[in-house]
This record gives sequence, structure tokens and C-alpha cells, in this order.
Amino acid sequence: MSRPELPHEVTIVEVGPRDGLQNEHVRLEVADRIAYIDALSDSGLPVVESAAFVSPQRVPQMAGAADVLKGIARRPGIRYPVLVPNRKGLAAALEAGAGEIAVFAAASETFSRRNINAGIEESLDRYAEVIGEAARHRLRVRAYLSTAFGCPYEGAVPITRVVELTRRLFDLGADEVAVSDTIGVAHPGQVWDVLESLADSTPFESLALHFHDTRGTALANVLAGLQAGVRTFDASAGGLGGCPFAPGAAGNLATEDLVYMLNGLGIGTGVNLDGVVAASRLMEARLGRLLPSRYLQAVR
Repeated sequence: MSRPELPHEVTIVEVGPRDGLQNEHVRLEVADRIAYIDALSDSGLPVVESAAFVSPQRVPQMAGAADVLKGIARRPGIRYPVLVPNRKGLAAALEAGAGEIAVFAAASETFSRRNINAGIEESLDRYAEVIGEAARHRLRVRAYLSTAFGCPYEGAVPITRVVELTRRLFDLGADEVAVSDTIGVAHPGQVWDVLESLADSTPFESLALHFHDTRGTALANVLAGLQAGVRTFDASAGGLGGCPFAPGAAGNLATEDLVYMLNGLGIGTGVNLDGVVAASRLMEARLGRLLPSRYLQAVR
């Protein structure tokens, strides 16, 4: 019996400081968020999404984004993208010294309106301006396509729509598109179906996958993605996360769980597992609760 061919190395995009913390009821001080990002950097994670330049009225957990970005100890070779919803957010991010941004589109109309107060077409028009302006400043741009595997309001999302919107985000100038299971409904068969369709019409090497673990299938979905040839995966230290605009969404795939599995498969990440555990324990102390990562629970 021969093993399926898998990548020799992958990139982990750490989203805990943004996607993880945005759904927490506890609003951390800027200093705590800086300490968290610095601990994640110490673990060798190559990409740490650090903040969101969004309205603090809508997402109060992300208030003080500029102070966070200015206060972190940037390590050589590590990227620190920030989420921006519009040109105003981009301007603030640039002033704070951002070198990379992310935009946030959706594959369902209802979620798009609930999340960013704009329909899909309006959001793409907005992001065309943001991405164009970012290009003028030589910023790398990541685009999220949320609800790509299912929507909390509309249910199933057609694969044809996922393919069309992914292609359009690349056409707008996105360097990478993270196809996202925002509410954790995806299963490996669905992952295969979506990736098979995307492979024919998008720059496959520039795709990333973003899974939540609501139904316990996140690692299985990563394995399906690995077998399909995807080399970039999002995760959140400790399994922090959810989505304030997606009822029922559990936390992101835990970074520790992902690194443990990849280590077992002999796939390189450059990430020190003990370092990620240390960052998660720091967050447990700040948040006053245990985090759901299975690996973290096993090594207490």
C-alpha cells in the first residue's frame, strides 16, 4: 500500500489575534494583544494576522488596532497582515505601518449584508478600490471568501458561485484567496468537490483553506486539502474563534492540533509546537477560561 502524495511543507496562517479574539466576550487590553502576537511570533509562525481596522462599534474587540500594530515586535521573515473593510480602514492601516492586508468577501448575500453591511456586488466594487490602492502601496493582499461551504442564513452555497467569486477576487488583484468554512459545516467530500472545481479555473497554488471545527471535521478537511495539493492553511492558537455574525459557529481549527498532525505526517511548518502552547496558555490566563484545542487539553 502506498501513501497519498502530500506536500513536503505548508504555510500556517495564524488568525487567533484577529479572527480568534473578535468573538470573545472579554475585551483584551492592547498590551495583552501585543503580548499574544509576540508569543505567537516566538513560536516561528510565518504569518500572524494581527488586527482588524474596523469600526469599534461593530467589533469592539478590535479597538486599538493601530496601537497593536505599532506595538508588536516584528520578527524578520514573519508577515503581519491586518483586515481592512474599506478605503478608510486601509488608510488607517497604512498609517500604522501595515505591510499586508486582507479583505473579507462572502459567498452568500445574506451573510455579506450581516457581516459588512453590503451585498456581494457592492462589496466587490469596494474591494476593487481597496485592492487597487493597496497595489499602489505595494501591499500584499489576501482575500477571504467566507461561507464558501455553507451559510448560517441561506444553507447550502452552490459550488459554481464559490468558483465564480474566487476567480473574481483573483481578477481584482488578490494575491491569495482563503476559501473559508465560516460555520464549520464542511466535510472532506465537500472539500474535494470544491477544490476540484476551483482547480480548473483559478491559480490553485494561491488558494488557502480556512476551517472552523464546529462539527469536529476541521483536521479531516485539512487532510483532504493536503491530498488535493493545497499548501496554506489557517488556524487559531488554542482554537479561539467563531464569528460574531455567524450564529452557532465554533472556534477555528486549533493551531496546536494542526501542527501536531502535520508533524506526524512529516510535513514541515517551521513552527515550534511548545511555543504555540505557551501562547495559548497566555491567552487562557488573560481570558479566564480553558481553550478548546485538543492538544492543549492533552498536555495540561
